[in-house]
Amino acid sequence: MKYSYYPGCSQERNALSYHLSSVAVTDTLGVELEELEDWNCCGATEYFSLNALPAYAMVSRNLALAAPKNGGVTELVAPCSLCYINLSKTDHYMAQSQVLNDQVNASLAAGGLSYKPGSVKPRHLLDVLVNDVGYDAITAKVTKPLSGLRVAPYYGCLIVRPMYENAFDNPEYPVTLDKILKAAGAEVVDFPAKAHCCGGHMTQISENVAYDLIHRLIKSAADADADVIATVCPMCQLNLDVYQAPSNKYFKKDYHIPVLYFTQLIGLAFGIQPTKLGIGKEFIDARPALSKIGVEVPVEEPTKRKAKKEGLPMPRMPEEG
Repeated sequence: MKYSYYPGCSQERNALSYHLSSVAVTDTLGVELEELEDWNCCGATEYFSLNALPAYAMVSRNLALAAPKNGGVTELVAPCSLCYINLSKTDHYMAQSQVLNDQVNASLAAGGLSYKPGSVKPRHLLDVLVNDVGYDAITAKVTKPLSGLRVAPYYGCLIVRPMYENAFDNPEYPVTLDKILKAAGAEVVDFPAKAHCCGGHMTQISENVAYDLIHRLIKSAADADADVIATVCPMCQLNLDVYQAPSNKYFKKDYHIPVLYFTQLIGLAFGIQPTKLGIGKEFIDARPALSKIGVEVPVEEPTKRKAKKEGLPMPRMPEEG
C-alpha cells in the first residue's frame, strides 16, 4: 500500500515523536508513505479566522501538488488532525462553491497550479491503519502486547466532526482508536471525554478557559484509572502534556498522566525500541506507566531544560492567588 504523505509543520519539531512513530509503524505494516514534495503549512486555524480566501488558497496548494496529473484520485494521508480537517474542508467547500473554486484557482494560477475538487482524498492516518491495514493485520505484528496498560483513547474534536465526505467513525462516540489499541493488547478504559475539545490555541488566548478544558480531560482519564492517554493529534498532545502541570497548579491537583501518540503505543506492541518511537521526549514522564508492561525508556535530560534548549513551547504557569 502506497500513499502520498503530508506531514505538516508540527511533525518537524514539537511533534517529531509522532512522525518517528508513524514511519516506524507504517514501515512494519508494509505501508509506504511518500512525502509530498514542496508542501507548505496548512495555516492551522488562524488564517481561516482572519482571511478565508488566502487560507483556502494556501491549503489548496498542497492539494494541487498531490493531485494526479492524468486523472484519477490521490489519497493524501495526514497524521495531524488539524491538517487533515483543513485539507478535507478545502476540498469540500471548493466543490460546493463555484465562486470559491474560481477564486482559489485564480490564486493558484499565479504559481502555475490548479486544483479540481475531488481529485485528492485527504485521509487521517488512523483511518488508513484501521480501514486499509485492518485490526487483524495489526494484531499479527504484535510481539509485545500492551497487556495490563490502561489507556484512555483521546480523539479530540477534529477528526470525527465534521468529516465531510471522509467519515470513518461515529462523530459523537468514536470507537476506531479504542479498537486499534485493543488490537495492540491494551486495556482500553471507558473515556466519556474522548471527543471533547482540548482547547486548541486557547492557552494563548484565555489561559483560564484552556486550563479548565485540559483539567476536565485529565480528570476524566484519572477517574477511569488510566495509566496513559493516547492521542491522534499534535495540538492535543501538546496541550495535555505541556500544560498539564500549569492546569494542576490552577486547580490545585497533582495529576501525572503521560500523553502519547497512538502510533507510539502500537510501535511498542510491535517490539520497536522506545527511542525509535520518540518516547522520552514528553513533559509528563511516561516511564512509570510503561514500566507496567516491562518497557524501559532511557533516561534523558530533564524535559523542561531540553525543551528550552530545543526551542519547544514552554508553558506559562498560572499566577498565584
